[in-house]
Amino acid sequence: MRRKISVIGAGNVGATCAQRLAERGYADVVLVDIVPGVPQGKALDMLQSGPLLPSDARLVGSNSYGETGGSDLVIVTAGAPRRPGMSRDDLVLTNMEIVRGAVQEIMKYSPSPILILVTNPLDAMAYLALKISGLPRGRVVGMSGILDTARFRTFLAQELGVSVEDVQALVLGGHGDTMVPLPRLATVGGIPVAQLLPPEKLARTVERTVKAGAEIVDLLKTSAYYAPAAAVLQMAEAILLDKKRLLPCSAYLDGEYGIRDVFLGVPVKLGRDGIEQIVEIELTPQEKSALERSAEGVRELVEVMVKRGGLPR
Repeated sequence: MRRKISVIGAGNVGATCAQRLAERGYADVVLVDIVPGVPQGKALDMLQSGPLLPSDARLVGSNSYGETGGSDLVIVTAGAPRRPGMSRDDLVLTNMEIVRGAVQEIMKYSPSPILILVTNPLDAMAYLALKISGLPRGRVVGMSGILDTARFRTFLAQELGVSVEDVQALVLGGHGDTMVPLPRLATVGGIPVAQLLPPEKLARTVERTVKAGAEIVDLLKTSAYYAPAAAVLQMAEAILLDKKRLLPCSAYLDGEYGIRDVFLGVPVKLGRDGIEQIVEIELTPQEKSALERSAEGVRELVEVMVKRGGLPR
């Protein structure tokens, strides 16, 4: 029996995720959206590309969750983008209702899926999904650090004029302005980046990484979707193929790094059971303080959901 992946939300991010996953052919894909005709049409279009790729993945579009039944993996991308005049709290409460409804529907039809959260604000939405689903913490994971790290690696490769394949880096923390790139650990072919880039260029690269999402929004007037979908694909492959990849993802911390009851980007081992291990690395005092500040930023969003959105503790 073929495995099944469901993608919730058929907008730019969701549709691109579905396309990338279907092209690999690891599993059948269900695309769900509330807009009549949109998930059906996009799924049919992708399905017809199968003979050309080739891929035997079966794609189905639906406006209801019945087709998602028995999903091994569910990717939640549904949500509203932040618009002019909308505060961060407004965005949290709007997307809280969307994600809460989606997770409730998912759990009606799939008893024990692994959930990948993509909807922003990502770390807060992952926390919400964990509380609503009742799943073990390892089966709810947020896509954040992989994307932020890919951006960091891209910018370092550009500065150095080298292949992105040879650049290794790590970004921790929340998916937003409080993320924590770790230039101390960045290498190119095993050589520390700090030996290859002057401090001012390295600092500029770190700053561009933190603002990378906003840079794309300023250009596109909407959020990024190609790189986020590629990040989801890497996570899905690690889970479906039980690769045991060591990847930076948003995970629920319960004492790791001295932080509790919050989702935050940290290195994890990702395999068949979702997050199979949270890897604790030694941080400098400055890095640890930055990670704690990032955790506080996520907690503030969770408090908004508790106080104004009725999220139970």
